[in-house]
Amino acid sequence: MTDRDALLRGFVAGTDWAGAAIAPLAGDASNRRYLRLKHGETGASAVLMDAPPERGEDVRPFVRIAGHLAEHGLSAPHILAQDDAQGFLLLEDLGDALFARVIPEAPDIQEPLYAAATDLLVELHRHPPPSGLKPYGPAAMTETAALVFDWYYAGAIAAPCAQRAQALDALHALLSARAGAADVIVLRDYHAENLLWLPERSGVARVGLLDFQDAMSGHRAYDLVSVLQDARRDVPQDLETAMIARYCAATGQDAVHFNAAYHVLGAQRNLRILGVFARLCMRDGKAHYVDLIPRVWGLLQRDLAHEALAPLAELLRDVLPAPTPDVLDRLRGQCAR
Repeated sequence: MTDRDALLRGFVAGTDWAGAAIAPLAGDASNRRYLRLKHGETGASAVLMDAPPERGEDVRPFVRIAGHLAEHGLSAPHILAQDDAQGFLLLEDLGDALFARVIPEAPDIQEPLYAAATDLLVELHRHPPPSGLKPYGPAAMTETAALVFDWYYAGAIAAPCAQRAQALDALHALLSARAGAADVIVLRDYHAENLLWLPERSGVARVGLLDFQDAMSGHRAYDLVSVLQDARRDVPQDLETAMIARYCAATGQDAVHFNAAYHVLGAQRNLRILGVFARLCMRDGKAHYVDLIPRVWGLLQRDLAHEALAPLAELLRDVLPAPTPDVLDRLRGQCAR
């Protein structure tokens, strides 16, 4: 047993779940891990988040954002026990019915699930974000998009990109002009593997929320891009179009301006993800993320085709290498061991 495991078991022993059976759950791209507890007497279950502070994790943002979401009637997990200093949270178990699992088993409910996820954002955006959230504005978004050059480009070409500064300046200008507002909370990982279907609940509470500890204040189109341009699964374009229209109709957004912002944010997000997925392979040894890069590339091309992105599209067309089999093999060949 590692020292961390001993701390974990000590934390559990000090709660109402002492003696519960513990089994691992699927993790994510962070340094956190998740375990499911099964109570021996009641048969109830809970989820344990293990977020080691020595590896840069902090449970306090999760607790804070969970409280904000619950305050507005949304289904974030209730906090059952916590140890901020050691980095442990015991959470309500919302189950395993992730959108990404439910939809393949029942394709006919895909549209209702995405409609519910869109309606949740409509409701969430009716309320001001919690005070003190960092803004995810043009400067921060441009900085994170630079990962595409620092990891994806560098891994594919093995040389610095001479047009890096020019391309990032063009992206910053587009973000400032089209998507500079930061007036709502953005959860930032709002996609089918972090959304749970809870049909026994009503209204927007039917969508369970996970992985929102990195929330910031940002543009209202950001999380809609996140769920509709999913790096891990294909969302039909007609469904994407319908959900954008649904959001605009419910919130009174100007459809033309909102669509431009949506695609500018989509380009920013997909550039960042290309860099993140290359980094997860090359630095962290998680080679399977390379397999997702072609989908992200396709989403980026759709965003760049929007007329608002013409200046950036022209710059990137001859700069970023497409994820050909050779490029993907090059990235895998640099995977950390």
